[in-house]
Amino acid sequence: MDNKEIIANDSIDEIDLRELFIVLWSGKLKIIAITAIFAVGSVYYALSVPNQYTATALLAPAQSDTGGLSGALGQLGGLASLAGVSIADGESSESQIAQEIMKSWSFVEGFITDNDIAVEVYAAEGWDKDLNQLKIKQNLYNSNTGKWLVKNSSGELGPPSSWNIFKKFSRMLSVSEDKKTGFVSVSIEYYSPRIAKKWLDMYVEALNNHMQNRKIAKIANNINYLTAQIQKTSIAEMREVFYTIIEEQIKNKMVAEASPDYVFLTVSPSMTPEQKSQPSRAVICIIWTLAGVLVSVSLVLLSHYLRGSSRT
Repeated sequence: MDNKEIIANDSIDEIDLRELFIVLWSGKLKIIAITAIFAVGSVYYALSVPNQYTATALLAPAQSDTGGLSGALGQLGGLASLAGVSIADGESSESQIAQEIMKSWSFVEGFITDNDIAVEVYAAEGWDKDLNQLKIKQNLYNSNTGKWLVKNSSGELGPPSSWNIFKKFSRMLSVSEDKKTGFVSVSIEYYSPRIAKKWLDMYVEALNNHMQNRKIAKIANNINYLTAQIQKTSIAEMREVFYTIIEEQIKNKMVAEASPDYVFLTVSPSMTPEQKSQPSRAVICIIWTLAGVLVSVSLVLLSHYLRGSSRT
């Protein structure tokens, strides 16, 4: 009895597969036509997507060569904390803070504003090889009049919001850290390889300058605070402690001012990329063509079973 049931099930499966093959073969023209439409559309779409190029730089946290300053500051750490001053900043923490700052809205906004690249960031749509210049979406920015044509929430035309420009730039920027080595990889992807490299170099320099100025301003505040405390106390021992801490703060400030690569050193500088990073046109065509096959087969099978159900 069991053998008969197994044979019957195999016969049913064979019939089902045969019926499926007959249905697909009868609808082969529809399958070929739909697949061809998807294939041609995929080629057209793949060719319309502009090339983008990625410039990458490998950075390492800057090592402070202070000639024993770290040890001196460590000995003074307790006294400085009593005085209300923080003088110990770890290199790893500076690196972590720098990575967060370089991805922050305020820093990106300042970088774009200082370098006047809002149009290139927000309104560019590709690269014109014949004119050797960026293609600008004229519905967003009128190159002839120099006016923005972006609609805001109230329907008025004007420049895009700072948040929208930040989101557009964030999609171009990539920051990653190797936890084992501590190296930081920073990349910028753009339509022009030269501009991608230029922006990346400017970005790293701007970050180092920002962190350097941030450190110098912090030390200056510490010195001003300690100077004020000296004027308030008449105890000789306390005044001597304050003068010692101020001396170390001045040394720290000199080190910061003399370090152009304050937070990151360039291990592998950026190069002008010669190969595009995207799009992968072959992958686009393959995926769209396979999607055409699936859609056409599904339509043929669906129409067949709908006709069969309507007859019954």
